[in-house]
Amino acid sequence: MSEHTILDRVNSPLDLKTLTLDEMNQLAAEIRQLIINVVSKNGGHLAPNLGAVELTLALHRVFDSPKDKLIFDVGHQAYIHKILTGRKKAFPTLRQYKGLSGFPKRQESEHDAFGVGHSSTSVSAADGIATARDLKGEDYHVVAIIGDGAMTGGMSFEALNHVGDTKRRLIIILNDNEMSISKNVGAMSQYLYQLRTGETYNKLKHNLENWLGNLEHGDNVLEAIDRVKAGVKYLVMPESMFEHLGIKYFGPVDGHNIEALLPMLTAAKREEGPVLIHVITKKGKGYAPAEERANDFHGTGPFDIATGKKITKPGAPPSYTSIFGKTLVELAEKDKTIVAITAAMPDGTGTNQFAKRFPDRFFDVGIAEQHAVTFAAGLATEGIKPVAAIYSTFMQRAYDQVLHDICMQNLPVKLCMDRGGLVGDDGYTHHGVFDYAYLIPMPNMTVMAPKDENELRHMLATAIEYNAGPISLRYPRGSGVGVDCSEPLHTLPVGKAATIREGNDLTIWAIGSMVTEAEKTADLLKEKGIDAGVVNMRFAKPLDEELLIKDAARTHHIVTMEEGVVLGGVGEAIMQALNRHGLLQATAVLPFGIPDQFISQGDKKLLMRDIGLTPDQMAEQIAQWLQK
Repeated sequence: MSEHTILDRVNSPLDLKTLTLDEMNQLAAEIRQLIINVVSKNGGHLAPNLGAVELTLALHRVFDSPKDKLIFDVGHQAYIHKILTGRKKAFPTLRQYKGLSGFPKRQESEHDAFGVGHSSTSVSAADGIATARDLKGEDYHVVAIIGDGAMTGGMSFEALNHVGDTKRRLIIILNDNEMSISKNVGAMSQYLYQLRTGETYNKLKHNLENWLGNLEHGDNVLEAIDRVKAGVKYLVMPESMFEHLGIKYFGPVDGHNIEALLPMLTAAKREEGPVLIHVITKKGKGYAPAEERANDFHGTGPFDIATGKKITKPGAPPSYTSIFGKTLVELAEKDKTIVAITAAMPDGTGTNQFAKRFPDRFFDVGIAEQHAVTFAAGLATEGIKPVAAIYSTFMQRAYDQVLHDICMQNLPVKLCMDRGGLVGDDGYTHHGVFDYAYLIPMPNMTVMAPKDENELRHMLATAIEYNAGPISLRYPRGSGVGVDCSEPLHTLPVGKAATIREGNDLTIWAIGSMVTEAEKTADLLKEKGIDAGVVNMRFAKPLDEELLIKDAARTHHIVTMEEGVVLGGVGEAIMQALNRHGLLQATAVLPFGIPDQFISQGDKKLLMRDIGLTPDQMAEQIAQWLQK
């Protein structure tokens, strides 16, 4: 007999329509267990999905996907949606190479109405889809499921403002679990807390509904019910912000009570204008370690189900993230003008260490990267040293703020970008491969990347002391290379590269994580009788043009290596520099980097192999190139 007796019968959303309430609840338990089993092996977003099981079941029971469009914000609460929409058998491949994406993906299923990976996009996308529906004269429901702190993102408010203005028929589910990745912060979080805890109002509302519901006097009484309900609500709690915006507010409702969710979702379908349903859920629901440590299990690697302990490789070096956090605290001990800023990612960026030591100098602004960057710019105008720690993929959201508010004013903000390069299992929405290409063209910006975790320490010290303008520092996800990090902190000469080895046949100019790969490539070339030099660039901007000219004049062959996109990246910057000095025609340049495509999810080693960035592949290509 199968372990999942109900789940075995569910192969599409249509199969939910015939289940009893008891069977729905049993199905919720079976789905939770499946998610725990798979994520414990593959890693993934555990706590957000465990908190959204009953809600997703109720949504697919009431609505008819794919005709009705369900749009999940951030996307890391969509595992249940994947399981229910024909991907149950493939679910064990979640986040694996050539397997299921960890996020909704239009290319993966007709049930994924909108691809997503970054926060606060669902209401805007749903607004667009609902508008297209009306323009085409079609008839279906559009539902945006937003939560996990996505309401702290400014884009959500822009969308709510437009939805309330157009009065488009649209349903917004606010999955309120009091969390983004770490605990929610900000005024919106406090406002939702007040709505959640309006016990007097909710109890009185429930009693009135029961009493008035027994009267049988037609439409007049129904209208009176609405007026009385509204009057009671405004007596005992402030008018809902959403209703001020022109969006009808339902709730709060227990998001783990299918029996309560079904009628509320059904009622929302009957509304002719925009509706917001406020659903209360518990992140990590059903798995004690995830309930107790929801931030640890937001996005997790493999873990032991029985204990909840992470499975780590014995003897693995500390992560770049932890080294960054430790070094920032060390520097801040000596400099009281240093402050740390993050956008709902204190654990992911390592700034949680800073927050514990210097709570008055730590600022978590919520999922609001644009605000984080301009907030840092404001601090910098007054002599404060702001360190904005944001994932590379999320810094993209603040492109204009970096350009307009920091670079144009030449403010000494320190941008520290974790997860630079390919991140592996989270896939193309999270790979941090564009930062070189969009930061290098910005006037006044200095761009650094360390070859190892020890150099990261010194680059952070350099950034703190650098007051001539903005400076950025990017470093990869995961463990360092295992070098000694005990030497005293010191600053690096800005714009100066370091020659690791000289070569007579060519010179490899590598930056960041690719320096180690360049050294391995040079070793392989030596076996082929090719003498390759290696330069640790350290700085993508300003380039060490003096050393570049010297190497080009000596070998006439330059190879560039970067874990970023080739178009507009470090290799192109080197070619432009050679051209400025009249050396490009006499110097052959071979750039290695991320090709002009989005890279899927999977083990990083496999992804690097697929795009030709392993030392073996690069050595072979270089050898062939030299023969031409």
